[in-house]
Amino acid sequence: MSDKKKIILTGDRPTGKLHVGHYVGSLRRRVELQNSGEFDEIFIMIADAQALTDNARDPQKIRDSLLNVTLDYLSAGIDPAKSHILIQSMIPALPELTAYYMNLVTVQRVGRNPTVKSEIKMRGFSEGEADNEEGTPVGFFCYPISQAADITAFDATVVPVGEDQEPMLEQTREIVRKFNSIYGETLVLPDILLPGNLASRRLPGTDGKAKMSKSLGNCIYLSDDEAAVSAAVKTMFTDPTHLKVTDPGHTEDNPVFIYLEAFAGEDNKDASALFAEYAPDYKDLNEMEEHYRRGGLGDVKVKKFLDKVLQETLSPIRKRRAEYEKDIPAVYEILKEGTAYAAETAANTLSRVKRVMGIDYFRGM
Repeated sequence: MSDKKKIILTGDRPTGKLHVGHYVGSLRRRVELQNSGEFDEIFIMIADAQALTDNARDPQKIRDSLLNVTLDYLSAGIDPAKSHILIQSMIPALPELTAYYMNLVTVQRVGRNPTVKSEIKMRGFSEGEADNEEGTPVGFFCYPISQAADITAFDATVVPVGEDQEPMLEQTREIVRKFNSIYGETLVLPDILLPGNLASRRLPGTDGKAKMSKSLGNCIYLSDDEAAVSAAVKTMFTDPTHLKVTDPGHTEDNPVFIYLEAFAGEDNKDASALFAEYAPDYKDLNEMEEHYRRGGLGDVKVKKFLDKVLQETLSPIRKRRAEYEKDIPAVYEILKEGTAYAAETAANTLSRVKRVMGIDYFRGM
């Protein structure tokens, strides 16, 4: 077991292109951590096996999305020379680790996981008691255990995720503690790393709904062209009580200002330059918010500023994506190399786990 290295494991389900919620929630931070030089290894997983737990009847969707997610990673700044991009289903050790961990977790405990409960509700799974009902697939219900296998397989010490995934990591930590208490100190206990900017932890949809979701059609994608981004911003939900420019407005729970906090708030190193370039009447976001709250600042003007901010952020990402799209075989080669390295790493962890469990029956023969 590694107790000296600092290792990151993170990833996404390939169910479509990544959106700006993914970017501010974790992807932007991953790039910063990757370039910080503080970590010995970084594993970024495309969790296709997990995505199949509620998309088993449409595997082509996962296959098509896998390339798009990889392109989103690379275009956002993930460097294959510094980070290993891997495909979950091609790591043989992961389902075996999951099977062993399942014996350490009760059905009741998984059922109490807030993330599992909310995801089941969001997908409309029923109890599945009638013959014609679609109940919750066992694989989907148990994915917190699978996620524990993903994290521990690489001895991850840090897991950067959005706030909604915090209960999932806590379940991993419970599994690690239980395993180590039974078999001895074997698995690494991971820590969660949340976005420092509160607005980035859970970016709402453009329609004001609590979560940006591909299925709800309320996303701005990293790969969207300039016109698509502008159109999405133009129709964004704002403060319904702010009917006239002179009306006092509310910035709390206002998606436009939440986005501005995520992309041009005081935690953003480029915030001053963005205001100087595109909103010179204001020193920073605090001044703009104060003006909106007292009245006299219209939604159109604020949205135009947000559009400029998003275009400034997404323009270099679009350019890098266009370059990678010129050589798709090279992109797949990146995936092959990252997956091969990850498979060997996870196999070593599995061997360690089986040894302490006493099920490495032919060792030494």
